[in-house]
Amino acid sequence: MTVPQPVPVPHRAAPALPADTTGPGAAFHRLLFARQRRGWWTPLATGAIGVVLYLIVSTVIGFVFALTLFASNPSADVYALLDRLVTIDVTDPLGLAVILLSLAVMWPIYLLSSFLVNGRRVGFLSSVAGSLRWRWLLLCAGAAVVVYVVISALSFLLPAEEGSGGTLVPPQDNPAFVASLVIVLILVPFQATAEEYVFRGYLMQTVGRWLKHPAWSILLPVPLFVLGHVYDWAGQVSVGVFAIAAGWLTWRTGGLEAAIALHVVNNLAAFGFSVFGLSDAAATDTSVVSLVSSVVMIGAFVGVVEWLWRRGDGRRTLRITPAPEPVHAPPVYAGAYPPVYGQPPVYGQSPVYGQPPVYGQAPGYGQPPVYGQPPVYGQPVDPAPAPTPPAAPYDGPPLQPHQAPRWGEYAPASDTTPAPERSATADPAPSGPADSGSAGSGTDAGGSDGSTGSSSSD
Repeated sequence: MTVPQPVPVPHRAAPALPADTTGPGAAFHRLLFARQRRGWWTPLATGAIGVVLYLIVSTVIGFVFALTLFASNPSADVYALLDRLVTIDVTDPLGLAVILLSLAVMWPIYLLSSFLVNGRRVGFLSSVAGSLRWRWLLLCAGAAVVVYVVISALSFLLPAEEGSGGTLVPPQDNPAFVASLVIVLILVPFQATAEEYVFRGYLMQTVGRWLKHPAWSILLPVPLFVLGHVYDWAGQVSVGVFAIAAGWLTWRTGGLEAAIALHVVNNLAAFGFSVFGLSDAAATDTSVVSLVSSVVMIGAFVGVVEWLWRRGDGRRTLRITPAPEPVHAPPVYAGAYPPVYGQPPVYGQSPVYGQPPVYGQAPGYGQPPVYGQPPVYGQPVDPAPAPTPPAAPYDGPPLQPHQAPRWGEYAPASDTTPAPERSATADPAPSGPADSGSAGSGTDAGGSDGSTGSSSSD
């Protein structure tokens, strides 16, 4: 009988991973290859879904804000409403909350969009460790606070050069001082983190999916980040330097933690000074002193983070292991353990369909049953063993009382001397040839008196 062989089923092989992700390891901008779906089209799909979701969510936020405003003031002007949605005013806590919240929602929207498109392992959007490294984030935040305090204290020693177009509101003239301060402390960290996830997270990994060199991922998102801030040339230069430093830190440290720490501390200081009446967060012009101070502060922070990073574990890449190729197995009976095709069936397991049973293989058919196990179906049970015939009567020379039989002789059936006593009182074994009446015919082992077997009758 010819046993049918399994027919291999062709499967679609997964695309090969780039050499830099499996060899030295994938840097942050290449972490898209560590996701469940990593096709070239996935960044575009993530961006499209994210934009749609953001438009929906921001529209809902604006609609709720408008309803709240008209409920409190039915005669409110629509143009005044639109101005409050785009202008930062520390005396208007509700409008400030709407502006910060509309930016902060980009963070969860991006995470959701990436999950829908790229699948699991969303933590690789944060760092090469697969999650946000909180200890490293807090360490970088402390370094940013120290650097910002020192550079700000030194900048006060320089001659002031005020810009135009700013409006300062001291705390005593701001009836919403406490509410605005609370909103800044709660929402600004989320707003700054959301911008880093979009500009240093999504854009860097999008470019890194197509271009391997990190310079492209660091520099190409810079113009988009600069256009998102309405400043004069000095302010745009400051924002551009910030974007380059944040991108380099993200690539260098393998995660967004350092960039998030710098952005959060910078925005908290900017909004905090505005709430305390020391600056105007809505100002669009920047002085040269502020530009120099900002560049020096960013450079000092980059140096401190580099020093801290060298003293740490220095992990900045992720070595990706390719998934094993799928193996096609032949079909088996439902509910049976998968047997190896061509091997004898195991007891209690269904054989492979179309394969004849193998005889003579343990524990297959034709074998005696194992003690304590039921016999194989269809196998005859062995009959009871035949009784052992009685031993032949002893016809040799008589033995002395309490004397053990010699080598090669049968002990008499009537000997009732206990075995330990017989062995303890045995005579020394002879070394001569055995008697002709004994069962053995060879030389005795270990004898010392030189007597033969026939002399035992004395």
